[in-house]
Amino acid sequence: MNRTISKGRLTADPKITCTQSGKSKAEFTLALDRIGEGADFPRFIAWEKRAEFVEKYCRKGQEFLVEGHIQTGSYEGKNGKVYTTDIIVDHIEFCGSKSDAPAEGVGVNQDNGEFMKIPEGIQEELPFA
Repeated sequence: MNRTISKGRLTADPKITCTQSGKSKAEFTLALDRIGEGADFPRFIAWEKRAEFVEKYCRKGQEFLVEGHIQTGSYEGKNGKVYTTDIIVDHIEFCGSKSDAPAEGVGVNQDNGEFMKIPEGIQEELPFA
């Protein structure tokens, strides 16, 4: 099984590009606290609708929960073969403070990248709010 769940803060604004075939791609790095001391800084890649979500709503310093899978690759660099390890984003959501998220009372539908209205009074019905 190849699954990873990571929670961390964006180290910089995401880098957004488009492939020659027109697919949008977002690359970003999260600072992930290690157990004990230190942190790791893996690279995440989001494609198409998820890349559009990242472009619209993700900024340096915001905290996110990302579910994905690890993908390795290689390419020829100046000094020989370079090996890469990336996490491909399958799902991403806000998990920081309310100031990290879009406007209050608004959520983001990742399927179409549009805002959806959260019903009034829903906070009272949620056991964890």
